Amino acid sequence: MTAPEAIIQTACTFALIVLGIAFMLTVFRVVVGPTLPDRVLALDMLVGIVLGFIAAFAIRTGYTLYIDIAISLGLVGFLTTVAFARFILARGLVGETAAAATPKGGAKAGKNRKKPAAKGAKP
Repeated sequence: MTAPEAIIQTACTFALIVLGIAFMLTVFRVVVGPTLPDRVLALDMLVGIVLGFIAAFAIRTGYTLYIDIAISLGLVGFLTTVAFARFILARGLVGETAAAATPKGGAKAGKNRKKPAAKGAKP
């Protein structure tokens, strides 16, 4: 094996190790994520990490069909992120319209009512 090939193999091995660690940390964020947008962002990150895995594996093996698979996965991953974002947006709007329809607080709700006239006051 020549020096350039050894460097490429070492770089691919290092990339696969780093991507494996990033994958584990991102899966942890998907499972533990406190909010839905955190989980969606982590899922989008998982798509990027898998693209890195596919690219590193394609370079390591020399099989170029993996690059086509990575491009397809990138397009599908982008579309799923947009779909999740629209879901979060629609879910937020439904919650806001329901909250806007109900009056907040008893004192504020009755603020616009007419006050009873004082005794002896002219109407």
